[in-house]
Amino acid sequence: MRESFQTLWPYMRRYRRGLALGVGSLILKDLAHAAIPLMIGVAIDALTARRPFSAILLLALLLIALAAVRGIFQFWMRVILIGISRDIEYDLRNDLFAHLVSLSADFYARQRTGDIMARATNDLNAVRMMLGPGIMYWAETSLTFVLAISVMAYRDWRLMLLAVLPAPLVSVAVTLFGRAIHERFEAIQAMFSDISSRVQENLSGVRMVRAFVQETAEMRRFEALNLDYIRQNLRLVRISGLFQPLLESLIGVTFLVVLWAGGYQVLHSRISLGGFVMFNTYMGMLVWPMIALGWVVNLMQRGTASMSRINQIRHEQPTIAAPASPVRLSQLRGEIEFRGAALEYPSGRALSDIDLVIPAGRTLAVVGHTGSGKSTLVSLVPRLMDPTAGAVYLDGINLRDLDPGTLRREIGFVPQETFLFSATLAENIAFGVEDATAADVRRAAELAGLAGDIEGFPNGYETMVGERGITLSGGQKQRTAIARALLRNPRILILDDALSSVDTLTEERILTGLAQVMRGRTVILISHRVSTVRQADAIVVLEKGRIVELGSHAELVATGGYYADLSQKQMLEEELEAI
Repeated sequence: MRESFQTLWPYMRRYRRGLALGVGSLILKDLAHAAIPLMIGVAIDALTARRPFSAILLLALLLIALAAVRGIFQFWMRVILIGISRDIEYDLRNDLFAHLVSLSADFYARQRTGDIMARATNDLNAVRMMLGPGIMYWAETSLTFVLAISVMAYRDWRLMLLAVLPAPLVSVAVTLFGRAIHERFEAIQAMFSDISSRVQENLSGVRMVRAFVQETAEMRRFEALNLDYIRQNLRLVRISGLFQPLLESLIGVTFLVVLWAGGYQVLHSRISLGGFVMFNTYMGMLVWPMIALGWVVNLMQRGTASMSRINQIRHEQPTIAAPASPVRLSQLRGEIEFRGAALEYPSGRALSDIDLVIPAGRTLAVVGHTGSGKSTLVSLVPRLMDPTAGAVYLDGINLRDLDPGTLRREIGFVPQETFLFSATLAENIAFGVEDATAADVRRAAELAGLAGDIEGFPNGYETMVGERGITLSGGQKQRTAIARALLRNPRILILDDALSSVDTLTEERILTGLAQVMRGRTVILISHRVSTVRQADAIVVLEKGRIVELGSHAELVATGGYYADLSQKQMLEEELEAI
């Protein structure tokens, strides 16, 4: 719990003035509330003593005034304190999202999306409940308890001792039940993460599920998860259900004892009737703190368990971050150099001893078998990952000395796996370029060979593409990604197998459009098609993470290696298609 409040204290400090007003309203509300039993006792004694009607009327008006004051400050207490909890939730959610965006790709490789979503929604809501109702009712019930006990001790300390008789038992119950509630709620949140992950994976892969006719199997798996989730919740309900009646039973026994002892004193004229009624009214005031104590403990344990889960993400640090004093990029030429670059995954080595220079303004093509390290190689340039050995340089500057954000603004990257947002085509193309005009978007679409397709859509550039571009074909998605990269007007352009989903005629048209764009820029082009890479200034062949061939199209064909075989096979395929 201490760690949770250490994390939340900076957020609470931002609203210290509002918290002071809320706590002030809470204190005034409780003072007015604590004064009401006193006034009731005085009024009853006045009635039994047959005081004048004017005095009785004055006491009645004072009671109404106290009730009104209590109601007014209770309203402001709730509005201010619950409102601040919503503000802190807003700030915490923004900071959590900003932190998630800053984390490197390796974090998302080992963390399930559904689990992250559960922590950012369900867990965050539990934290808000702890900060709002939890803290507010804890403060309110504590102050009410202190005020009531103080007045009761002043009037009759013996009866007061009888009234607080169950306090030690309540303390033990709170400790034991609170620990059990915390553990069971953590298990519930973990199960909720599993359910969220299962739903997210099934919705994202709905085409695959249907293609393999796995709807029934997935429903069975989800039903099993859902059943476990219900079981975990029932475990929590059982212990919470036992906690509440236990507290109420202790309170009920105390009431009986006080009624017996107090009634005995009234009969023997040791305490007035008004004093006895006042004492019992204070006992009634203590019922809510006793009952609320169980609810508050539940909220606090849930909130701390959820804050612990959120902190697990907050403590994650990006493996690729800006150095303390990054080198500034000025007059970028675009020369890229790999010096002994190597990269090793947990599953094995992906790149080994890569020594390669790409002169500024030149085009390098990369070919090779699937799994040879092509995508890994180009991912080093925008620092989507760092080499585990060696280094990559841009205009003679080690990429580790640059701010990744500044570096990536100079790069147009079309990854192998195209991702589109659930937005319009225009918004997807203009992603990352806030000042892009409609003319700029159309120009980029034309260069990517997408403009003709868009003109055939009912809503043109305002067509919604659906989540992950589900309403577009594979080729249309790739061309949208190319248009997005071109709109940035980058100094360095990386196309990772960006034309694999288009036919040869469309590919030729796109390459013709790209020819003028690529002129003067540094371009890295990955492809399995010789027709795509043959015009490159240099071609690299990768094999098991190593460079095995390097040269122009003509040079590599003459050498008679992997590239020459690939070229010959594709020429034969083209001839057969022509026949």
